Amino acid sequence: MIDRTLFSAEHEAFRDSFRRFMDKEIAPFHAQWEEQGYVDRAVWNKAGENGFLCMTMPEEFGGAGADKLYSIVQMEELGRAGFSGIGYSLHSEIVTPYIAHYGTPEQKARYLPRLASGEMIGAIAMSEPAAGSDLQGIKTTATVQPDGSYVLKGSKTFITNGWHADLVIVVAKTNPSAGAKGTSLLLVERGMPGFSVGKRLNKMGLKAQDTSELFFDDVRVPSENLLGGAALENRGFICLMEQLPWERLQIAIGAVAAAQAAIGWTLDYVKERKVFGQAVAAFQNTRYKLAEMQTEVQVARVFVDKCTELLLQDKLDTATASMAKYWCSDLQCKVMDECVQLFGGYGYMWEYPITRAYADARVQRIYGGTNEIMKEVISRSMGLGGK
Repeated sequence: MIDRTLFSAEHEAFRDSFRRFMDKEIAPFHAQWEEQGYVDRAVWNKAGENGFLCMTMPEEFGGAGADKLYSIVQMEELGRAGFSGIGYSLHSEIVTPYIAHYGTPEQKARYLPRLASGEMIGAIAMSEPAAGSDLQGIKTTATVQPDGSYVLKGSKTFITNGWHADLVIVVAKTNPSAGAKGTSLLLVERGMPGFSVGKRLNKMGLKAQDTSELFFDDVRVPSENLLGGAALENRGFICLMEQLPWERLQIAIGAVAAAQAAIGWTLDYVKERKVFGQAVAAFQNTRYKLAEMQTEVQVARVFVDKCTELLLQDKLDTATASMAKYWCSDLQCKVMDECVQLFGGYGYMWEYPITRAYADARVQRIYGGTNEIMKEVISRSMGLGGK
């Protein structure tokens, strides 16, 4: 195997620390959380107490001022363990960066420390019943009022952390006639009149992830809750496009970690399972399948590590991030399918990690922009087609 050069001794020490946290605070409860459809709120509070939320945020706002590699270690460890109900990465590395990068000083002071402590849980509301990967097609509107506030009307669906969310970044049209150029981002807090959380969605996988519908029925949003203030009114689409490469790379990071974990579980199983008097691992088909999968996952990991280096240098472009997202999530689904086959009937039993990982993997090709959209982004970067 090719040695990884991304992580320092300090990163690996952090990896050990976070594994201990998972062993104590997540592993004993995750199966129960899958049954109830959401993680307990306490696991957020404990993560905040231990400094595992918003680590890359400046210390003045309650973070650790750490580099993104610490967050990546966390993503890899959650993926390796199959703890798909934990929404820390979206909270810490998608929601929080919007406020840290674009928020006014007052917005940063109001929200960032509470997100870092776990007092508030963050979500971002992009997808709608009729608009998923096509963010330009959203129908939610925020109409400005004489006093400068907005009246927010619409609904969102498939919102990760939606059930627990105390703060939601809502993508809305503040100038519907301008298309994408009329999009803004509003900070909506739990408890605002007219804001309600719908049912938790019953998904194929990610059973412990509290994915919900959100409804905005004439929610009065103060002008100070327009992300970035007046300077960023109608500029929300630009903010979204700037942040999407990192979001898509996160999906690729989790995909590679989960695929490698699946290979490990399968190796252990085929060495112990006997068929026709010999271990399943003794059959040429088994050995070759595992060799093929390990090769492809190694290739993917090297590419993702290179993308991470580019990210740390602020050089990761949208097309390359899209390549990583589509290729690695496709590979993840392929690996899970092959591993389930090698497990045989046990691979179809929910109590086996490989079965849950198989179900969890499928959405990776959908969220963050479908893989078809990723190919469209890549092809346009090559000067091909598209309006």
